[in-house]
Amino acid sequence: MSAGTGTFSIDGKTIDLAVREGTIGPSVVDIAPLYKNAGMFTYDPGFTSTASCESKITYIDGDEGVLLYRGYPIEQLAEHGDFLETCYLLLYGELPTASQKADFDYRVTRHTMVHEQMTRFFQGFRRDAHPMAILVASVGALSAFYHDSTDISDPQQRMIASMRMIAKVPTLAAMAYKYSIGQPFMYPKNNLDYTSNFLHMCFGVPCEEYVPNPVLARAMDRIFILHADHEQNASTSTVRLAGSSGANPFACIAAGVACLWGPAHGGANEAALKMLEEIGTPDRIPEFIARAKDKNDPFRLMGFGHRVYKNYDPRAKIMQRTTHEVLNELGIKDDPLLDVAMELERIALHDEYFIEKKLYPNIDFYSGITLKAMGFPTSMFTVLFALARTVGWIAQWKEMIEDPSQKIGRPRQLYTGAPQRDYTPIAQRS
Repeated sequence: MSAGTGTFSIDGKTIDLAVREGTIGPSVVDIAPLYKNAGMFTYDPGFTSTASCESKITYIDGDEGVLLYRGYPIEQLAEHGDFLETCYLLLYGELPTASQKADFDYRVTRHTMVHEQMTRFFQGFRRDAHPMAILVASVGALSAFYHDSTDISDPQQRMIASMRMIAKVPTLAAMAYKYSIGQPFMYPKNNLDYTSNFLHMCFGVPCEEYVPNPVLARAMDRIFILHADHEQNASTSTVRLAGSSGANPFACIAAGVACLWGPAHGGANEAALKMLEEIGTPDRIPEFIARAKDKNDPFRLMGFGHRVYKNYDPRAKIMQRTTHEVLNELGIKDDPLLDVAMELERIALHDEYFIEKKLYPNIDFYSGITLKAMGFPTSMFTVLFALARTVGWIAQWKEMIEDPSQKIGRPRQLYTGAPQRDYTPIAQRS
């Protein structure tokens, strides 16, 4: 909605620019007419001060530590709901009724199998292939198997593609894990809930019945909820940018998976775990904190601070409790990594350096410990992140496709290369 106008003055010329207001959060200046009227672009590396789209899905207040899905606080959704309920909310905009939830669960469950020929597709990978490499390829390959849901102009096909990806990415993720450890693929089971089914496909074997641990299944479900969406982050922006060209939804999500693979994005929890392992014992923490404070030392404390949150990451509080629940359930009383993590957190929350820099523990600080305790290797951490984020990507992609003002993404640049010059024949070049 419009909140009036602002003015931009340059070289004695004044241009009126509309100021728009969101439901909550800061107002924005609409600079769309700037180039037409002033012959100028804005320059904003990393787009930290630029809204690339209008969205009704997720809201973050980094200063206050707030994360809302469709207006609902992440704490309430993680405490009282389950992941498929969150999926429904992100896709449709409202929490489901009991009958809507039952129908949604049924439809997702009946889409969890993947085309049988995909097992042969997996055999083309080396045994030591990284699970994320396999996931990027297999998600993109879905478009080769499901031609009947790639027409983005058809709302029915868009929804079918959305349901398929929510249902099939866990199956592909589990297959990537099984392939990497040389175990047979496990078919999904329709009598299990979404998260229990995923754990069954990861840790079950054909020679015996796998019984999911409800505490671990609930913890995994909560991890999925916490990672389901996070506004216009790098991978979500990648999905939207790919989708703006009219690419099919499977290709767009594969692009998001590829972007998430970056260590500065989805690989942060793996980096945090490696850091805790490097520290080793609580008595070595002061040494590493001193290194973190030293500007000439390349060492960085991973799992602290966030690009958006300048307060305590609201997801970290939930993840901390979940970590304790998992360790207690598994009987892990004296975990060296947890001892280091707890002491590091205690120091960080009281040390003036961390307080001044607002380096609070983030979700990656705890999720790595939890996933390791549950039996996942570090190579699977980002795969699990991608599984959870799939629904957010789909909701954002779907919103973009249905936005009448949507156009192909085309950022501008500040060119600093050579000016125009004439070609010199090779014999005349010195």
